[in-house]
Amino acid sequence: MLEGLFQPTHLLVIFGLALLVFGPKKLPELGKGIGEGIRGFKSAMKADEEKPAITTTAASSDQTLTKE
Repeated sequence: MLEGLFQPTHLLVIFGLALLVFGPKKLPELGKGIGEGIRGFKSAMKADEEKPAITTTAASSDQTLTKE
């Protein structure tokens, strides 16, 4: 279904529609905002990958306390 979505002509049509809807002055701001959002999402994902190791250790120590 989505196999032909990213063909060059389709991307040009999508870009043209975005240009008509948002205008040439607003597109760079939108691109910058999307880029910052992606960077923020990636950094949050990296932070979440590091946190479970710490919380897993805390959870295992909690389990030993409840078993006693």
